[in-house]
Amino acid sequence: MRWMIRSQFPYLWLYRRVRAPAPEVWRVLIDTECWPLWGPSVRAVACPERRIALGTSGRIQTALGFWLPFQVTEFDPERMSWRWRVGRVPATGHRVQALGGGQARVGFQVPLVAAHYLVVCGMALRRIERLLTRERAGD
Repeated sequence: MRWMIRSQFPYLWLYRRVRAPAPEVWRVLIDTECWPLWGPSVRAVACPERRIALGTSGRIQTALGFWLPFQVTEFDPERMSWRWRVGRVPATGHRVQALGGGQARVGFQVPLVAAHYLVVCGMALRRIERLLTRERAGD
C-alpha cells in the first residue's frame, strides 16, 4: 500500500511509501534548502542553519508571499521525527520509518481540525519522492 492515513487523536497522519532509503528521506526533511522544493506552502526559508535541530528558528515565506517565524519544537533524529510551530501555531509533524529494501515510509501529522491540510501534505509527499528519485538518478 503506497498511501495510508492513520488517526492518532487529536491528530491525523498521512503516510506514503517512497523508493528511497530512510536516511536520504530524513536528510531532505531536515534540510531547510530543500523545503521550498517539496513544500507547496513554503516559497522560501531564512534560517541560520541549513539542517534543523531542536530549537532551530527562522522564517518561512508562505505560498501567499508573507513571512512567518518558525521554531522546531520537537526533534528526535533516532526516531527520525520532528515537529514545529509556525507563527504561534503548532504545525505539522514529520516522520520517516525505514522499511528495508531501499524504501521508507514518510509521513506528516496534522491536527484533526486541520484535516483539509492533508491535501497539501499529499502534494509534499509526492514531491519528496520525485526529488529523491531525481537525486538518485544524478540529475
